[in-house]
Amino acid sequence: AVVSTQSTGYHTEVERDVVSETSGSFKKLAVSLLQGKRDESEEIDMALAKEDAEELFNAGINRFGTDESKFNSILVSRSYRHLKMVFAEYKRIASEDIEKSIRTEMSGEIELGFLSIVKKIKNVPTYFAEELYKSMKGLGTDDDQLIRIVVWRSEIDLVEIKGAFHSLYAKSLADFIKEDTSGDFRSLLLLIVK
Repeated sequence: AVVSTQSTGYHTEVERDVVSETSGSFKKLAVSLLQGKRDESEEIDMALAKEDAEELFNAGINRFGTDESKFNSILVSRSYRHLKMVFAEYKRIASEDIEKSIRTEMSGEIELGFLSIVKKIKNVPTYFAEELYKSMKGLGTDDDQLIRIVVWRSEIDLVEIKGAFHSLYAKSLADFIKEDTSGDFRSLLLLIVK
Protein backbone atom coordinates (compact mmCIF):
# COMPACT_ATOMS: atom_id res chain seq x y z
CA ALA A 1 0.00 0.00 0.00
CA VAL A 2 1.09 3.54 -0.62
CA VAL A 3 0.92 4.35 3.08
CA SER A 4 3.27 1.58 4.16
CA THR A 5 5.74 1.83 1.26
CA GLN A 6 6.19 5.58 0.92
CA SER A 7 7.86 7.99 3.28
CA THR A 8 5.53 9.91 5.55
CA GLY A 9 6.08 13.19 3.70
CA TYR A 10 5.31 11.71 0.30
CA HIS A 11 2.26 9.88 1.61
CA THR A 12 0.92 13.07 3.14
CA GLU A 13 1.37 14.78 -0.22
CA VAL A 14 -0.33 11.96 -2.16
CA GLU A 15 -3.25 11.80 0.25
CA ARG A 16 -3.60 15.59 0.19
CA ASP A 17 -3.68 15.50 -3.63
CA VAL A 18 -6.29 12.72 -3.65
CA VAL A 19 -8.46 14.58 -1.14
CA SER A 20 -8.21 17.86 -3.06
CA GLU A 21 -8.71 16.38 -6.54
CA THR A 22 -11.57 13.96 -5.86
CA SER A 23 -14.95 14.14 -4.19
CA GLY A 24 -17.80 12.16 -2.71
CA SER A 25 -17.79 8.39 -2.58
CA PHE A 26 -14.84 8.13 -4.96
CA LYS A 27 -12.73 10.23 -2.58
CA LYS A 28 -13.63 7.85 0.25
CA LEU A 29 -12.68 4.86 -1.92
CA ALA A 30 -9.35 6.38 -2.98
CA VAL A 31 -8.40 7.34 0.59
CA SER A 32 -9.39 3.87 1.82
CA LEU A 33 -7.18 2.26 -0.80
CA LEU A 34 -4.28 4.57 0.13
CA GLN A 35 -4.54 3.48 3.74
CA GLY A 36 -3.71 -0.08 2.67
CA LYS A 37 -5.72 -1.95 5.28
CA ARG A 38 -6.54 -5.00 3.17
CA ASP A 39 -6.42 -8.31 5.03
CA GLU A 40 -3.59 -10.32 3.47
CA SER A 41 -4.37 -13.65 5.14
CA GLU A 42 -5.00 -16.79 3.12
CA GLU A 43 -7.77 -17.96 5.45
CA ILE A 44 -11.35 -17.95 4.23
CA ASP A 45 -14.21 -17.73 6.71
CA MET A 46 -17.21 -19.08 4.78
CA ALA A 47 -19.69 -17.67 7.30
CA LEU A 48 -18.15 -14.21 6.92
CA ALA A 49 -18.08 -14.58 3.11
CA LYS A 50 -21.83 -15.32 3.14
CA GLU A 51 -22.44 -12.41 5.51
CA ASP A 52 -20.42 -10.05 3.31
CA ALA A 53 -22.31 -11.21 0.19
CA GLU A 54 -25.63 -10.58 1.93
CA GLU A 55 -24.48 -7.14 3.08
CA LEU A 56 -23.45 -6.22 -0.47
CA PHE A 57 -26.77 -7.51 -1.79
CA ASN A 58 -28.70 -5.51 0.83
CA ALA A 59 -26.57 -2.42 0.19
CA GLY A 60 -27.20 -2.56 -3.55
CA ILE A 61 -29.83 -4.24 -5.67
CA ASN A 62 -32.02 -5.26 -2.74
CA ARG A 63 -32.83 -1.68 -1.74
CA PHE A 64 -33.73 1.71 -3.14
CA GLY A 65 -30.50 3.64 -3.49
CA THR A 66 -27.05 2.20 -2.93
CA ASP A 67 -25.01 2.18 0.27
CA GLU A 68 -21.63 2.73 -1.39
CA SER A 69 -19.90 2.86 1.99
CA LYS A 70 -20.75 -0.83 2.54
CA PHE A 71 -19.19 -1.73 -0.82
CA ASN A 72 -16.16 0.35 0.14
CA SER A 73 -15.68 -1.26 3.54
CA ILE A 74 -15.88 -4.82 2.17
CA LEU A 75 -14.08 -4.44 -1.17
CA VAL A 76 -11.18 -2.47 0.29
CA SER A 77 -10.55 -4.43 3.48
CA ARG A 78 -11.11 -8.14 2.74
CA SER A 79 -8.46 -10.44 1.29
CA TYR A 80 -8.54 -11.35 -2.39
CA ARG A 81 -9.21 -15.02 -1.61
CA HIS A 82 -12.06 -14.08 0.70
CA LEU A 83 -13.57 -11.72 -1.87
CA LYS A 84 -13.54 -14.41 -4.55
CA MET A 85 -15.76 -16.46 -2.23
CA VAL A 86 -17.92 -13.40 -1.52
CA PHE A 87 -18.42 -12.89 -5.27
CA ALA A 88 -19.44 -16.53 -5.74
CA GLU A 89 -21.87 -16.32 -2.82
CA TYR A 90 -23.19 -12.97 -4.09
CA LYS A 91 -23.98 -14.52 -7.46
CA ARG A 92 -25.91 -17.29 -5.70
CA ILE A 93 -27.91 -14.82 -3.60
CA ALA A 94 -28.50 -12.11 -6.22
CA SER A 95 -28.76 -14.36 -9.29
CA GLU A 96 -26.34 -12.01 -11.04
CA ASP A 97 -22.65 -11.22 -11.02
CA ILE A 98 -21.35 -8.48 -8.72
CA GLU A 99 -20.02 -6.59 -11.76
CA LYS A 100 -23.52 -6.39 -13.26
CA SER A 101 -24.90 -5.13 -9.94
CA ILE A 102 -22.22 -2.44 -9.70
CA ARG A 103 -22.96 -1.32 -13.28
CA THR A 104 -26.68 -1.20 -12.49
CA GLU A 105 -26.41 0.52 -9.11
CA MET A 106 -23.56 2.99 -9.61
CA SER A 107 -22.19 5.43 -12.15
CA GLY A 108 -19.18 7.60 -12.84
CA GLU A 109 -15.87 7.32 -11.03
CA ILE A 110 -17.21 5.23 -8.16
CA GLU A 111 -18.56 2.65 -10.61
CA LEU A 112 -15.20 2.51 -12.40
CA GLY A 113 -13.34 2.28 -9.09
CA PHE A 114 -15.38 -0.63 -7.74
CA LEU A 115 -15.36 -2.41 -11.10
CA SER A 116 -11.56 -2.12 -11.25
CA ILE A 117 -11.24 -3.67 -7.81
CA VAL A 118 -13.62 -6.53 -8.65
CA LYS A 119 -12.05 -7.26 -12.03
CA LYS A 120 -8.54 -7.28 -10.61
CA ILE A 121 -9.55 -9.62 -7.80
CA LYS A 122 -11.34 -11.99 -10.18
CA ASN A 123 -8.51 -12.29 -12.70
CA VAL A 124 -5.38 -10.14 -12.60
CA PRO A 125 -4.08 -10.97 -16.12
CA THR A 126 -7.48 -10.30 -17.72
CA TYR A 127 -7.79 -7.02 -15.83
CA PHE A 128 -4.42 -5.77 -17.10
CA ALA A 129 -5.07 -7.08 -20.64
CA GLU A 130 -8.25 -4.98 -20.71
CA GLU A 131 -6.39 -1.95 -19.37
CA LEU A 132 -3.66 -2.34 -22.03
CA TYR A 133 -6.31 -2.59 -24.73
CA LYS A 134 -8.03 0.56 -23.43
CA SER A 135 -4.70 2.40 -23.49
CA MET A 136 -4.30 1.69 -27.22
CA LYS A 137 -7.80 1.50 -28.73
CA GLY A 138 -9.26 4.32 -30.75
CA LEU A 139 -7.48 7.49 -31.73
CA GLY A 140 -4.27 8.15 -29.86
CA THR A 141 -2.50 6.07 -27.27
CA ASP A 142 -2.34 6.60 -23.54
CA ASP A 143 1.46 6.26 -23.51
CA ASP A 144 1.74 6.69 -19.74
CA GLN A 145 -0.76 3.89 -19.01
CA LEU A 146 0.77 1.60 -21.64
CA ILE A 147 4.34 1.93 -20.38
CA ARG A 148 3.25 1.84 -16.74
CA ILE A 149 1.53 -1.52 -17.12
CA VAL A 150 4.14 -3.11 -19.40
CA VAL A 151 7.08 -2.12 -17.20
CA TRP A 152 5.34 -2.74 -13.87
CA ARG A 153 4.04 -6.18 -14.80
CA SER A 154 7.06 -7.27 -16.90
CA GLU A 155 8.64 -9.31 -14.12
CA ILE A 156 5.42 -10.31 -12.39
CA ASP A 157 2.85 -11.72 -14.80
CA LEU A 158 3.33 -10.22 -18.26
CA VAL A 159 3.35 -13.70 -19.83
CA GLU A 160 -0.12 -14.38 -18.41
CA ILE A 161 -1.31 -10.91 -19.41
CA LYS A 162 -0.15 -11.52 -23.00
CA GLY A 163 -2.10 -14.78 -23.03
CA ALA A 164 -5.22 -13.08 -21.70
CA PHE A 165 -4.81 -10.27 -24.23
CA HIS A 166 -4.64 -12.73 -27.12
CA SER A 167 -7.68 -14.64 -25.80
CA LEU A 168 -9.73 -11.46 -25.46
CA TYR A 169 -8.74 -9.66 -28.67
CA ALA A 170 -7.56 -12.47 -31.04
CA LYS A 171 -4.33 -10.57 -31.62
CA SER A 172 -1.02 -10.60 -29.78
CA LEU A 173 -0.07 -7.73 -27.52
CA ALA A 174 3.13 -7.29 -29.56
CA ASP A 175 1.14 -6.95 -32.80
CA PHE A 176 -1.18 -4.43 -31.19
CA ILE A 177 1.82 -2.41 -29.94
CA LYS A 178 3.43 -2.54 -33.43
CA GLU A 179 0.28 -1.08 -34.98
CA ASP A 180 -0.35 1.56 -32.32
CA THR A 181 3.10 2.95 -31.50
CA SER A 182 6.22 4.04 -33.36
CA GLY A 183 9.92 4.80 -33.08
CA ASP A 184 12.03 4.13 -30.02
CA PHE A 185 8.91 3.90 -27.86
CA ARG A 186 7.67 0.95 -29.95
CA SER A 187 11.10 -0.70 -29.92
CA LEU A 188 11.41 -0.41 -26.14
CA LEU A 189 7.93 -1.81 -25.52
CA LEU A 190 8.50 -4.71 -27.93
CA LEU A 191 11.79 -5.59 -26.22
CA ILE A 192 9.94 -5.89 -22.92
CA VAL A 193 6.88 -7.67 -24.31
CA LYS A 194 8.69 -10.33 -26.39
